[in-house]
Amino acid sequence: MVLAIIALIGTLVGPRVLGYIGTAKSDTAATQIRNLSNAVELFYLDVGAYPDDEAQLKALLEPLSAAGWNGPYLKTAASLIDPWGRTYRYKSADGQFVISTLGRDDKPGGTGEDADLLSDTR
Repeated sequence: MVLAIIALIGTLVGPRVLGYIGTAKSDTAATQIRNLSNAVELFYLDVGAYPDDEAQLKALLEPLSAAGWNGPYLKTAASLIDPWGRTYRYKSADGQFVISTLGRDDKPGGTGEDADLLSDTR
């Protein structure tokens, strides 16, 4: 009887817990993207330009020869990795930038945990 009750609880609670874990990763990625965007803005205030596509987000950690670089703007290189273990994507053009991740599936589009997440600076 006790095993049946434990199994019943497991079937009811298990899917909800797994759902929360997936949502937590997406929420974490959104927070990290906001933090990276703030670091890029600090870089911009010091240097007068956003990191270019060649330097990418590594420019927030590594000293540049650019005048005014006052970094590092992040504590560790781990800040550049999304919750699914991939490097955040960065693209700059026309005085704007976008930081993104393709979510769990690493493919464009998707919903839920597979949804793409983008910075809101475009």
